[in-house]
Amino acid sequence: MTTAEDLAARVREGDLRLHELEEHADADTATAARRLIVAEQSGADLETAGAYAFDAADADPNIENMVGAVQVPLGVAGPVRIDGGALSGERYLPMATTEGALVASINRGCSVINAAGGATARVTKSGMTRAPVFRVADVAEAEALVSWVRDNEAALREAAEATTSHGELLDVTPYVVGNNVYLRFRYDTKDAMGMNMATIATGEACDVVEAETGASLVALSGNLCSDKKPAAVNAVEGRGRSVTADATISREVVEERLHTTPGAVAEINTRKNLVGSAKAGSLGFNAHVANAVAAMFLATGQDEAQVVEGANAITTAEVTDDGDLYVSVSLASLEVGTVGGGTKLPTQAEGLEVLGVRGGGDPAGANADALAEAIATGALAGELSLLSALGSRHLSSAHADLGR
Repeated sequence: MTTAEDLAARVREGDLRLHELEEHADADTATAARRLIVAEQSGADLETAGAYAFDAADADPNIENMVGAVQVPLGVAGPVRIDGGALSGERYLPMATTEGALVASINRGCSVINAAGGATARVTKSGMTRAPVFRVADVAEAEALVSWVRDNEAALREAAEATTSHGELLDVTPYVVGNNVYLRFRYDTKDAMGMNMATIATGEACDVVEAETGASLVALSGNLCSDKKPAAVNAVEGRGRSVTADATISREVVEERLHTTPGAVAEINTRKNLVGSAKAGSLGFNAHVANAVAAMFLATGQDEAQVVEGANAITTAEVTDDGDLYVSVSLASLEVGTVGGGTKLPTQAEGLEVLGVRGGGDPAGANADALAEAIATGALAGELSLLSALGSRHLSSAHADLGR
């Protein structure tokens, strides 16, 4: 039987490269061999990284040159009551983070939301995008291509949907910049986050465009998608799920539980989240939505790089006619799925099970919608808690009390 030491020796001798080890041994042995090589070269002790609780083969679709696993502490906030279009009832929110006081803060927000009868959450728009860029001769050809696309969307849909048994092409929106034409394809990817699905489907559609027009494909992604970057197009048009959560908190609860007033929270939100963000040129008009998004992404196996779009959110707060506090958070481009990618890893699958949304939903897409509603509710709880901590001037003292 080939051992990790045998494989490591062959790497040292130049007989094998790190990425070839799984061809000569099982995944766990290959992983152990790479740990030996890296530890020897770097002087690092990788014993803890090597103490992971799943078969390395389970991670084959998710990682290359695996040496172990990074363990991030996992906590829960809640349970919080959610009245969603796809998710109803009380749920614990799984959150993986190394930021002390984060779960405590969101947990406080969940408690206050429960005192108000729960949060309402709805997915208002859905669609994963991929936007290839084509080269044409001039603006006349650009206009001709735009016209052709509008007249032939059915042909593009047929080509795209031939690559997937689940995805549906919703629409194609053209954008012209000089002799560049960008076609923003938008898909219903059901319970999958859908980036790979959209890419493969769009590739087939691009073949039709090139075969039927004079346009030349320059890049399958022209950055007007826009993936893993701050982008106004996602803030306006949405990407993945556009989801909003809101709640109305009585004046008494705000004063007794949050030690501030509805007016103070509303003013802080306006001056900080709206005016301050505008002055900074921010695309996110919120206090710390990225915290909830990142923690729940890590806990449920989402693509962590897409937190940048998930933080594309606007928080609103106002005093109602009755003197209570209405607060909402709207996430324009939350890209989530409950099948595929990191959702198959054992610990991340358990995070989805905590929410009751693991795997495909019935109807298709319902579980991903429910996950989006849960994340939006967590973000709402976090916004409410932080804005109130600023209103009561307890932010620094809370961190000091928790030693973080």
